[in-house]
Formats: sequence, structure tokens, C-alpha cells
Amino acid sequence: MMIRSRISLTLLTAAALAAGLAVPAASAGAAATGLVGHPSSHWVSTWAASPSPATPPSLTSSTDFSSAGFSDQTIRNVVWASAGGRSARIRLSNVFGTQPITFRQVDIGRSAGGGAVTGGTSHRVTFGGRAAVTIRPGTEVVSDPVALNVPAATDLAVSLFTATATGPATYHSDAQQVNYIAAGDQAANAAATPFTTTSQSWYFLDDVDVQATPATPAGPAAPAGVVAFGDSITDGYQSTVGANTRWPNDLARRFLAAGQNRAVADEGISGNRVLHDSACFGVNAQSRFFRDVAERSGARYVIMLEGINDIGFSQDPDSGCTAPNTDVSAAQIIAGYQHIIAAAHRAGLKIYGATLTPFEGAAYASPAGEAKREAVNQWIRTSHGFDGVIDFDQAVRDPAHPLQILPAYDSGDHLHPNDAGYQAMANAINLALFKG
Repeated sequence: MMIRSRISLTLLTAAALAAGLAVPAASAGAAATGLVGHPSSHWVSTWAASPSPATPPSLTSSTDFSSAGFSDQTIRNVVWASAGGRSARIRLSNVFGTQPITFRQVDIGRSAGGGAVTGGTSHRVTFGGRAAVTIRPGTEVVSDPVALNVPAATDLAVSLFTATATGPATYHSDAQQVNYIAAGDQAANAAATPFTTTSQSWYFLDDVDVQATPATPAGPAAPAGVVAFGDSITDGYQSTVGANTRWPNDLARRFLAAGQNRAVADEGISGNRVLHDSACFGVNAQSRFFRDVAERSGARYVIMLEGINDIGFSQDPDSGCTAPNTDVSAAQIIAGYQHIIAAAHRAGLKIYGATLTPFEGAAYASPAGEAKREAVNQWIRTSHGFDGVIDFDQAVRDPAHPLQILPAYDSGDHLHPNDAGYQAMANAINLALFKG
């Protein structure tokens, strides 16, 4: 088990980025334990979800339990493994919590659909050899390895029982996945019957790693991780719930079909911005890069798609979830990119810039915003600031109306793609960028 403080790291990262400094990779001690990808560890993040603070009660939905938290309940998070391995470990987060949280029992197994777990696959998860774990506010904890065979492209169920009140929950709001809650300790119960409450958010769980067979001169290369870093379009908003049809999922399937040993961790947060935090949409991309990307096990590559909310929210009133609505410029967004690129290179990662997709007709679209989008895309395409370019704009735009998403790819809000649009984005990615 390893516990790491997140408050100090986040503040250090934010300060360094604000000063235009490259953020250092994690400590040698972290690398030795496999928290950071390392050639000798063979651990890789097969699934991830960026943690965020609990949403204020006045802004939550009836199925968002983040502000209320949990007490004497079991949360069953259902997650999709992008790559397989012979064992697994998980990372639990209380980064944004206000009090210590104790999980009395934690289990992991293969999902059987809905709230059920496939019989014979459930395993108890331990932390430093103990079944219970207490996580201090501002920290995360990595479990001991679990001898669970994880096939690629498989749903897993991670069940967390807390006997006492958690306070506000660190969580990932937009899961595009139904998750389940039961009264009492049901962590080891494979049946779906006790899990009568549902939520489309993930709680406390922010990473699942798998360990692959060690590489040998005659065998396959150790797995390498690709981190998809962005906003709601990376988070898969408007994709089919429970179908795992976000573009990072589709990219993982392409790697599998091509025989490339790559895992894809989705670090998108709906509503997220490069430059500003939000009460509903998490910590800004600059400040969260170290925790969500550089520390991801096995990470080698980053695909960054973010900035459209910085542009769009500039047109909105300064209230609610979208506050603060600072009228940022294209130059400020680009400067944010440059800080993140420097941090990625300092961490030994290749980072590819994705062009911002069309948004004409979206609720926060405007001529001024479109001008900013075009300026940002021009910089991404021509500056050589990133290690490479992935042209998502070209992949989903309507050739007859290039400021709009192709109708066949439009979810209906003129901003987010549908399942076909997300597949088109994944298909536009040159897999050769991830060889070597």
C-alpha cells in the first residue's frame, strides 16, 4: 500500500505552471512502487477517471450523492478495462474530502452486467496486508496487487463499503455508466439485488492498474499507457450510457485489433477548462496534469483535447457551474498549452495536440468564440509546439459547413459527437504515433 499527499502536489504543480516552469516527474520512491510508469514495473493504468470535489448541493441532481456522501453503504463502481493483465490494483481518492474515510471492505471482480458480479471472480482487496483502509483528506491510496485475471475490453466491478459517514465525496461526475449503491456491507455479494440505488457517477475510485506478463527478449513489449486528457468530449458526454463508446474506448479497441500493447486511460472531465477551476467541473487542466497524467502508471503518451470550454464559457454569465467566466483570449489558452507541454516533457511523456472540434449552433457558440477556436487550431497545426497533431476538427466537421459538426456525427447539441462521431475521432488517430 502507498499513500500519497495530493494537496501539496497540486499546489506545487499549480505554482510551477503559473510561473511557466516545467513540473518534475514524481519521486524515485513513487516510481519504484509503480505509481508512476516505469519499465521495470509492468504496471499500466487500464482505466482511470479524474477526481473532482463534491458538487455544491444547490447544483447537484437527484442521483448525484457527492455532497451528501455515504454512511453504512456499499458503492459498486463499474469500470471498463482497456488492456488486460494477470493481476490488478486500484487507487482510491480522498483528495477533495474534508475528513478521514475508512473503507472496511473492498472487493474487485468482473462485472456480470447491471449491479452483479460474475461468480467466482470476486477478490478481496487489501492495503498493506489489511482489509480495512483509512484515507486522510487530501490523499490517495494504492492497494496491494490482487491476483485477478483481467481480459482486455472487460467491465470490472469495484465495491467499496464504508460503515461511517464519509462527508463530501471525491468523485467523477460524468461516468456515462450506471453505478450501484446498497445499504450495509454488500461488497462481497455478487448479486445485484441489494443494489437498489443507481448513480451515473464514480465515487472514490480513480484508477485501476493491471500488471502484464514481464517483457522478455523473445516476448511482447511491456504495455505502454496512453492518457486521453480533456473535457466532456474526451469524457464521452452524450455517448450511449454503459456502452463504452467514448473515443478513448474506441481507440483502445483499435489498439487491440492492431495487436499493439497499449492501454488508454480517460482523464476527461465534463466542463473542464485549461485555465480556470469550476464548482462543478473540476480543477483546471494545468493544475491537475501532474496527478491525472504524469503519475498515471505506465504512461508514455498524452492526447490533449481541451480549450473549447475556456472559449465558450467566456460568453456566459458569471454564475453557477460555469463561473468564473473570464473572457480569455486564444493567446492565453495557447500559453496554458505550452505550460502543459513543458510539464509533459519534464515527465518524459510525448504529448499530441488535438484540434478543437466545431461548435457552431451550440448554446455557448458565438462569432468571437469561433475566431478564438480557429486561432487555437491554427497554432496547434502549425506551431510544432506539440509532439504531433491529431486533427479531430477535420474528422468530425461537415465538409459543406466546416464550422459545424457533420449531422451524422452530431449528438443533437451541436457540440458533442454521438457514438458514430466518437468512433470517427478514434479512427482519425494515426496508431504509428504510439510505436517505439
